[in-house]
Amino acid sequence: MAGSRTHSLHHRCSDRAKNLTPGSARGHTTFTRRGPRPSPLNPPDHDIRDLAVLSRALFDTPDEDTILRLAMAHIAAAGPYRAEAGYLTVGGDLRLSPTNGTPHTSALGRSVRELAGQDGPVTVPGRPWGRALGLRGLEGLRGYLVVTSRSRPTEAEQTLLATIAQQTAAALSVAFARRRQREDSLKLHRLRDEHAALQRQLISVAAELVYQRAVQSLVADVTASSGGEEAITRAIHRLTGLPALVEDRFGRLRSWTGPGCPDPYPEPDPVRQDEMLHTVACQAGPVRIKDRLVSLIRPHGEILGVLALVDTGNVADEHCVLALEHGAASLASELTHLRDLADVGRRLHRELVDDLLAGTDDASAYARSAAVGHDLHRDHYVVVMHWPNRPADESFAQTVGRTASALGMGSLLTRRSDHVVLVADGRPHDASALHEELSRETGTRSGMIGVSASCASPNEIPHHYQEAQRALEVRRHSRERYGTTFFDELGLYRILGPGNEYRELETFVQEWLGQLIDYDSLHHTAMVETLTRYFSCGGNYDETADSLSIHRSTLRYRLQRIREISGNDLANVEDRLNLQVATRIWKIVLGGHG
Repeated sequence: MAGSRTHSLHHRCSDRAKNLTPGSARGHTTFTRRGPRPSPLNPPDHDIRDLAVLSRALFDTPDEDTILRLAMAHIAAAGPYRAEAGYLTVGGDLRLSPTNGTPHTSALGRSVRELAGQDGPVTVPGRPWGRALGLRGLEGLRGYLVVTSRSRPTEAEQTLLATIAQQTAAALSVAFARRRQREDSLKLHRLRDEHAALQRQLISVAAELVYQRAVQSLVADVTASSGGEEAITRAIHRLTGLPALVEDRFGRLRSWTGPGCPDPYPEPDPVRQDEMLHTVACQAGPVRIKDRLVSLIRPHGEILGVLALVDTGNVADEHCVLALEHGAASLASELTHLRDLADVGRRLHRELVDDLLAGTDDASAYARSAAVGHDLHRDHYVVVMHWPNRPADESFAQTVGRTASALGMGSLLTRRSDHVVLVADGRPHDASALHEELSRETGTRSGMIGVSASCASPNEIPHHYQEAQRALEVRRHSRERYGTTFFDELGLYRILGPGNEYRELETFVQEWLGQLIDYDSLHHTAMVETLTRYFSCGGNYDETADSLSIHRSTLRYRLQRIREISGNDLANVEDRLNLQVATRIWKIVLGGHG
């Protein structure tokens, strides 16, 4: 209907244009009426009919830009006028209608805005007369029509223009009201949809709260019962229907509830375990890792382990996630308490070991070791471990402690800047076992271990700590850098290097010549002196016998007795070297006496 009336209006405007004759003035094409102008009090019938057609078209048009375009077209066809521009009020400002294309609209827009809603004259180059007609409705200014002419319009023509402006303003108000009504209707529909969505959400939240209370109540009951990790995994399995498990931060199984537990449980790979923990820690909430939904047990940022659901069918929903999160939070609290207790125990152990390494009296050492559950009355060894690729931090210290326990070594443990120290109650039976186990735990074989000689009392531990460090240093500078070195197997290397004490020299001499010294003292013989002369003469029998003023056969007999008493073979290169060094120390440093 609106389209047919608009088409009729354009048709009438076209017919009216046929009764106009073109004229020209200063290069612009204008139109002048044929015949005399009508009286301002008696407008022609065709103008009234055109206004009626225009009014119907304007009021039937729902779009404000189209209304403005129709009004501007009618003005251009109604007389010797030109609609220079049309403006609509949008968001409190005047927006130029897209139907305008004149080059001076920017300057013209500034002039129109300066009128502040009132009608008023405007200046357009080449057009002697110009006026901005305000399009005002009940709700305020709806826009402007800017009309120009080559001559001042008559009173009747101005009345006609004002009428067109009034009709346009009224049509704009109606269109605005219709648009507002449509917007309100749409808003009402949106509000109804949002209300329905909120109702559904409230129902969902209520159900979620009921489930949360059930989860919290069950987990709280489990925590209050002090059931530990087993009770937590039983509760999570009951809530979710999926197998639940707890691993420590190193990937070792601590608890499993539900079907499908591997037997034996796979040995963890330290590198992959660290990568998995890093992946989960970088995201919020539980994270799917292959067929598991994993949540970290992480109080205060420190990872103590993981709580996981085995979800091979990928059926875990938000309820499973909620149960997993509450279970992890409960375990974090419980494991934090257990860790705090363990920290107190470790601190007492380390304070004791620190004092033992620095030197303390036996009575105090025995009493304190008994208080922490360790017996220092047995023989002990000091073991020093250094892994160049791993800092000697708490994690490495715990790894050393677990490894020693797995090998059956009762021990006290402490840390230094670049190594971990064990005071162990038994020498490792297999030298390679400790290194092998630590290499597997740390993921690298590039580590070295130094083990002292046996220590019979606590006050000897500082000296044996130096022995272990000496063994470690020899291993560090040897061709095979990585492995385990025992101090009492170093031989000559025990007395080489800086920082050797007189006591160390005595110990070396006692180890290699002690039986001969004791034999000489008991039987008033000169076995050590004979051996010393033998080495001084380069092993020459004749020179040695002459220097001792004995027969050659007597020398041969003494050397045979030396082999029998000491248990060392002079034909063995290493035994011969150590015996020769020991005799030199005995003669020069110790003064040649027992």
